[in-house]
Amino acid sequence: METRIVKAYGDESKDREIMEEAGRLIRSGALVGMPTETVYGLAGDALNPRSSRKIYEAKGRPSDNPLIVHIAEKEAIKRITEELPEKAEILMEAFWPGPLTMVLRKSAAVPEETTGGLDTVAVRMPVNKIALELIKAGGGYIAAPSANSSGRPSCTTAAHVYEDLKGRIPLIIDGGKVGIGLESTIVDLTGENPCLLRPGYISREMLEEKIGEIDVDPSIEGVMDEKEHPKAPGMKYKHYSPKGELYIVKGKSDNVIGSINRWAAENREKGLKTGVLTVSEREDRYKADIIRALGAENDGESIAANLFLALREMDDCRADMIYSEEFQVPGIGDAIMNRLVRAAGHKILEV
Repeated sequence: METRIVKAYGDESKDREIMEEAGRLIRSGALVGMPTETVYGLAGDALNPRSSRKIYEAKGRPSDNPLIVHIAEKEAIKRITEELPEKAEILMEAFWPGPLTMVLRKSAAVPEETTGGLDTVAVRMPVNKIALELIKAGGGYIAAPSANSSGRPSCTTAAHVYEDLKGRIPLIIDGGKVGIGLESTIVDLTGENPCLLRPGYISREMLEEKIGEIDVDPSIEGVMDEKEHPKAPGMKYKHYSPKGELYIVKGKSDNVIGSINRWAAENREKGLKTGVLTVSEREDRYKADIIRALGAENDGESIAANLFLALREMDDCRADMIYSEEFQVPGIGDAIMNRLVRAAGHKILEV
């Protein structure tokens, strides 16, 4: 299969032909790579079980890992959910369109292939104009997990999507580099208390300001039991991983820098290439083969936006061993560390 990349601009008049073609593909059961404000998504018809099976196949994704249904209008949620709790309506009003996914009881309209066999559905309404137009063109309900091969760092550019999925999908819409760079926050509203399943740009504190105290799923801090069924993407399996061995190094700054420089020297003697993820204030203190500063120390949004890009650059540079600092920033810092810990397979070194 030939995979084409086409440029879109977020302008309805300029993008009309592209959207008409992409919409036809999705309605026919094919898949399309699309930009969102978080990461690039692999879009298929959420109400077509065949499309959802194709998504799992194209990504190499376990079929018990639920897909997120994207809608373009708030009213559309009523068709795919059994009930809409008051707290869900409050969050919709506060954060939609935007990078928030809610898990709700699904209606019969949503096939189990889309929900990973669960009786719940994960739903969000993106703010990205290109994504919204594609959702409308594709029938109003788009299943769109991140458009990467399962387990690899998520895609923040169309080129990354092409790298992972060329030959597997017919079309990728290029909307430029995404803004946020981390997947959406996911909150479960089906239990007695709301529960955070995945941190993201919308922080726990922001949610609690609107709906009161929420629980935090244990999988955010640890590893989910293999026998458990994940309620949302990014909970159970190793995710976001580069090809090299990734470790998170915690401790006082001088200790972290000294330890990583020592390991880099030892790796060099073994013929191994070392990469480092750091911040701009400490970039020049490292002595490694590949050094990537994700942003200033207190600039969480920059660090988040550059994280997956830097992990892919480590692959491009063939880094064998990768060491990352711990990024402690308010707000989005929890989401950054959640992705890093999963990318490292929970390998953490304290120095």
